Amino acid sequence: MLFGHKPKPPQVDLGDLDNEKEQLALFIESKLKLKVAENQNKLLVVTSDKLPPKELQHVVTKFLYRRNLNNTYYVSLEGNTVKVNTFKNVSKKHKKTKKEASHQTAVQSWGL
Repeated sequence: MLFGHKPKPPQVDLGDLDNEKEQLALFIESKLKLKVAENQNKLLVVTSDKLPPKELQHVVTKFLYRRNLNNTYYVSLEGNTVKVNTFKNVSKKHKKTKKEASHQTAVQSWGL
């Protein structure tokens, strides 16, 4: 306790990922064995003072990867808050067009 202040517990700012709030809370509870409280303003407050925010960031990143959301969202750490951000200019996946196979000349096909 520095200067008599109680450290704030780490929290998760979901940003645009509000619809995954319950699944993320269950995932954090199962992985870290901690209680998670939901807040109105899109924050999950983890009820533990001893949990390093870096470890919470790792668990949230793992959640995004397992839900296949890592192509549209990324996780950043700002103080005691783990923020879920959206990549800019994210659009649907485009199929890459295959280049046409170059035509072999007679010399190439005979191996000369």
